[in-house]
Amino acid sequence: MPWHLYLMAFLYGFAGVMHLIKPKVFMRVMPCYLPAHKTLVLWSGVAEIAVAVGLCFPSTKDWAIYALILMLILFFSIHFYMLSSEKAAAGIPKWILLLRIPLQFVLIYWAYSYL
Repeated sequence: MPWHLYLMAFLYGFAGVMHLIKPKVFMRVMPCYLPAHKTLVLWSGVAEIAVAVGLCFPSTKDWAIYALILMLILFFSIHFYMLSSEKAAAGIPKWILLLRIPLQFVLIYWAYSYL
């Protein structure tokens, strides 16, 4: 398996761990229409860690990629929410928030390219 697949695994594993260590940071960007923010943040962290581990083994790689693509699609709602709410934007400049939208498509394509 290529080294950049392990890089992807590391990045999502790190993000997942950060969800568990610093959930308040992620709760701030949760859309208000979603329930149980802390629970969703913690479970999304666990899911990212599971995906990261799954990416490291040939027998679970495809499963992990499909799960990752689904998560990245679901995370669009958070990116759009951050664009629409100054509180959720957390002081991040609007141009960076806008840049995250096409970046999300790049991340989806990056994951898809390993299928």
